Amino acid sequence: MSIHAVPPPLSKALVWLMAVTCGLVVANLYYNQPLLGEIGRTFGLSESRVSLVATVTQVGYTLGLLLVVPLGDKRERKSLTLTLLLCAAVCMAGAAYAPSFALLVAASLLAGVFSSVPQLLIPMAASLASEEQRGRVVGKVMSGLLIGILLSRTISGYVGLHFGWRAMFWVGAALMVLLTLVLARMLPRNQSHYAGSYGSLLRSLGTLARQLPVLRRSALVGACLFGGFSAFWTTLVFFLESDAYHYHSDVAGLFGLVGAAGAFAASFAGKSADRKGPDYALTLGILLFLGGFLLLGFGGYHLAGLIVGVLIVDVGQQMAHISNQTRVFSLLPEARSRLNTVYMTACFIGASAGSFLGGLAWDHFQWPGVCAVGLGLVALAYCANRFYGREQVVSQ
Repeated sequence: MSIHAVPPPLSKALVWLMAVTCGLVVANLYYNQPLLGEIGRTFGLSESRVSLVATVTQVGYTLGLLLVVPLGDKRERKSLTLTLLLCAAVCMAGAAYAPSFALLVAASLLAGVFSSVPQLLIPMAASLASEEQRGRVVGKVMSGLLIGILLSRTISGYVGLHFGWRAMFWVGAALMVLLTLVLARMLPRNQSHYAGSYGSLLRSLGTLARQLPVLRRSALVGACLFGGFSAFWTTLVFFLESDAYHYHSDVAGLFGLVGAAGAFAASFAGKSADRKGPDYALTLGILLFLGGFLLLGFGGYHLAGLIVGVLIVDVGQQMAHISNQTRVFSLLPEARSRLNTVYMTACFIGASAGSFLGGLAWDHFQWPGVCAVGLGLVALAYCANRFYGREQVVSQ
């Protein structure tokens, strides 16, 4: 396996192109969250049943991470990226057209699979960056992804209220086509070097997980954090539409703006990881995350408390995730796509479980139950980061 090919220079323009791409593509996963109430009314479904749309979209993304993203170590990354974008456009159009809930669920699952593009671009950016700047570059690219996650809710909430939920999926399909045209011209070719078969590529995921205890610990921490994050955002629209606030999907989407303000923590987290090491920023992020859920649980029924809690939760999540991912990328440079696959697959398994648990908690215990689920998952992340696998690392 040759790993000595000289990569193209990583210009600021290329970093921002990757960041914008990540934001626009990952938004496909989150457009549906402020629209769940509208979708449920269209098909006559309960809140817990319609939350399946958010869950299966994340399940699809997890499958894409597991089955598609490892190809970033084997296939030329630009052509793979363009193919995935076109497939995502078709699936988003299918979701917009879906005449039944079953077809919407199927289209959402496949849209999740083909929206795994950001997890190809982030390892590419890490590979092209110097060791001294890797955290900063990953932080900038992740800023785009995180802003896309958060602003997608704002945009979809507005579009859903004024034009209907189907219009948002049509907009998403059009954006994927436009993005394909731009990247075809501007994204450099980036050849990978893995020479084995696709089967051996997938089998190597298990080998990496077994051999690298830091990877296992990071994956467990990431799964718990994403679970808490997803439990909160999946159910926020139900809370805002409840008797506590009586808001609509557009207001639920506006809370994405609050979270987006915290996305600038991504750059700070990357710089902190470069200067003080990723463990420092990771611990700080987890503690902020815990504090945010405590504030939401006790103060979420007051608008000011809800806004501040959302901001703290998003800042904590972003700091923890970027620091955790930077730690993973430092382990084995020639296998960054596969390392990212193991880590992000765990994260989105956690996200899918979090959406499911959040829906159950809302049905049975309303907002206090949701906050308890989030707080418990983040507390588990803290314990895993402090104690899991430490003895193995020391012995090595």
